[in-house]
Amino acid sequence: MDPMTKFTPKDHEAIETLEVPESVSYNWEYDSSRKRLSRLYENAKRDQWNATERLDWSIDVDPERGLLPDVAIGIYGTPIWEKLDAKQIEKLRHEQVTWQLCQFLHGEQGALLATSQIVTSVPWYEAKQYGATQVMDEARHVEVYRRFIQEKLGNEYDVNPELKKLLDQILTDSRWDMKLLGMQIIVEGLALAAFGTLRDTTTNPLLRDLTAAVMEDESRHVAYGVLSLREYCNDLSEAEKTEREEFVYEACVLMRDRIQSREVWERMGLDPDECIHHAENGGLAAQFRHRLFSKIVPNVKSLGLLSERQRERFHAIDILQYENETTSDVDHDIELERRVRAGESIEAVAAA
Repeated sequence: MDPMTKFTPKDHEAIETLEVPESVSYNWEYDSSRKRLSRLYENAKRDQWNATERLDWSIDVDPERGLLPDVAIGIYGTPIWEKLDAKQIEKLRHEQVTWQLCQFLHGEQGALLATSQIVTSVPWYEAKQYGATQVMDEARHVEVYRRFIQEKLGNEYDVNPELKKLLDQILTDSRWDMKLLGMQIIVEGLALAAFGTLRDTTTNPLLRDLTAAVMEDESRHVAYGVLSLREYCNDLSEAEKTEREEFVYEACVLMRDRIQSREVWERMGLDPDECIHHAENGGLAAQFRHRLFSKIVPNVKSLGLLSERQRERFHAIDILQYENETTSDVDHDIELERRVRAGESIEAVAAA
């Protein structure tokens, strides 16, 4: 398989430009009283990594043999799956992992753009500092997924329409808190859960190590959103909270629809509606998709954006069950303590 040199998008221009309203905030106080944000900044500086040096890119990758268990494919074990021959199953494995990693790549580019906007518009000095480190993180994530897809998979998918719609909403909203809410809480929250499953189930050591490295950064990103928004949302009016609850719910529905893999079923020549029906109504793949929301719900609750109406809507889409999970800022602290106990970073003891 020859490596790709670039993507060839089918549904978008190669370079797409959005006209966006945006405010830019100076901070002349340079106040650094938000200690947990300052600690995230210190952690981010300490934990920067070079993908060229850290990852072994010489490791062989065979996507047709399966980089993930077949059970993670939505139609596994269904009558549709049973009708596939060996060559079709190999192709489906390749298409499924390509689609998943391409959506990660496109989401990371969206995060790169959104975080750069947050740096200029967020009013707090500590949030600007930390946000600048995340811009570097996102550039690195785009780098590693682009390289893995182009060099190891040799296949591509355009950005999913639902993901693109949410990214556009985030990027074109002039309010920094809506960018944080959409990107750090929804998009990054979903990605972090997906990365965890990918890291724990992939059979390929390069994909495992790549995902584990990305997750180290992502845990900080979601914690950043929780810490920044928790303070800000306390001062919102009821009308403002209602507007943000609407946005969160609509974003969750979009992301639920994004993970249906419709583009994969279409490329395979299968009935996409039938495949989606099977995928959503049984098996481990359905459980995995629901689990993706396990961080969003407790994080939203901690922001004060889980009213009774929102609880009813979350219950209707079967994700309210996660409301009592730990929030991402707590998860980050737990992971930091684990790494310290493992002797990974003595400096982290002082930072904590």
